[in-house]
Amino acid sequence: MNFIAVLVISSGFFSCNSAKYHHYNQGVVFPYQSHHGRYRFTFFDAKEACAEQDATLATYKQLYRAWTEGLDWCNAGWLSDGTVSYPVLQPRPACGGDLLSGIRSYGPRHKTRDHYDAFCFTSTTKGSVFFIPGPFNSAEAERACRRDGASLAKVGQIYSSWKFQQLDHCDGGWLQDISVRFPIIHPRERCGGIAEPGVPSKSLRPIGAYCYR
Repeated sequence: MNFIAVLVISSGFFSCNSAKYHHYNQGVVFPYQSHHGRYRFTFFDAKEACAEQDATLATYKQLYRAWTEGLDWCNAGWLSDGTVSYPVLQPRPACGGDLLSGIRSYGPRHKTRDHYDAFCFTSTTKGSVFFIPGPFNSAEAERACRRDGASLAKVGQIYSSWKFQQLDHCDGGWLQDISVRFPIIHPRERCGGIAEPGVPSKSLRPIGAYCYR
């Protein structure tokens, strides 16, 4: 199994998710939400958000393929056809309940009135992602990348590098959307090796920068 452990910094608090993010030869599907919190995107917001992260809204077929490879995610997200779904591998309270595993679909939703997260799809990129150790705040991280002739990586770019270039790094780093993430190919102790590994605090693990060039 492949993992990306994700530390997201938003509105002054930390949230940590460890999930199986799923891929196949053509690309990788990943869930994405606003840095303002859960369920903030209209359909058009979701489409724009994926594009800003070097990705597109995933199709139902792409999400289904990701689910068959183990994607398990309880937040509903927009797909490219204007429907809303979420993939459940292991049903549990508040996430599929007593139903069988599968793709939960809300069907078509109102594209401007209803708000959800997004499922994005990205494939190969021409460049590569590399890590610069911190500690940095987000502005310092951006300057550090520029000094190396690069820019802060987009979320789609770090997923692509994880999938196609085997990017594996346990240190959290800033991305262009002001989130902090780290990509894991080989889970190990204190690095995605248990179901909910958590993420060390800033004082224990300084935040660096993931740059794209």
